[in-house]
Amino acid sequence: MSSRNKSVVPQAREALNRFKYEVANEIGVPLKDGYNGDLTSYQNGSVGGYMVKKMIERAEQDLMSR
Repeated sequence: MSSRNKSVVPQAREALNRFKYEVANEIGVPLKDGYNGDLTSYQNGSVGGYMVKKMIERAEQDLMSR
């Protein structure tokens, strides 16, 4: 069974992890290192969803600046 959380660029893993904590802090989700099973699915989904939104915004800005 393979992991679904493999990065296309393995070196980006730490940057994405920092980004996750930045986003969680920005939207008020009390994400911490280690176990986060006490958070709701909504809270966890909000972090992931907001990360995607911010990454899309950044990609659009990069495309427009070319």
